[in-house]
Amino acid sequence: MKTTKLLAAILAGATILGGAVGAYAQSQLTRNQIVNSLQRTEGTIGAFDPMALQREAERAAAMGGDNAPGPISNRIAQLPQLSVEINFDLNSARIRPESYRAVGLIADALHTPQLMGQRLLVVGHTDASGPRQFNLDLSKQRAASVAAALTTTFNVPATEVISIGLGEEQLQDPGNPTSALNRRVQIINLGR
Repeated sequence: MKTTKLLAAILAGATILGGAVGAYAQSQLTRNQIVNSLQRTEGTIGAFDPMALQREAERAAAMGGDNAPGPISNRIAQLPQLSVEINFDLNSARIRPESYRAVGLIADALHTPQLMGQRLLVVGHTDASGPRQFNLDLSKQRAASVAAALTTTFNVPATEVISIGLGEEQLQDPGNPTSALNRRVQIINLGR
């Protein structure tokens, strides 16, 4: 556990996106915040299919309509989750070095007894600037980059991490589609 404490101390500068409806704040991210956000509670996880959500986003991007994925995405709100600010190079899936702190804290939390063995869904989101299909592809690549960092750099078992991208289909701030708040990585606990 000495390594875990050291990693937590090194990664103390990471941030989490949070807030109530219409109000967004950024605060220091801690391992305990991650554990508390992702802990499973009874009745939150059912037969949720992340690949069905991915297909809905791909359909919406291909149609070019304004309709975001519907009923399946509404179930996301009921799942244990958090949104994390992970910075990437412009139009790239390369994680910026300063964001490895946040990824490391997530991995550290996943190694705790409360979350060990849980399946994690990494969902990439973009803002609405740029072509819709490009945003969808970029969000998939970014989610895959975070999943790869968790599994390769931080030794989270690959069987416990799934990644999808929703592009601009689930804006956190729909009133401001190009807002930086919409560019995020969402971490969802899918249970065992």
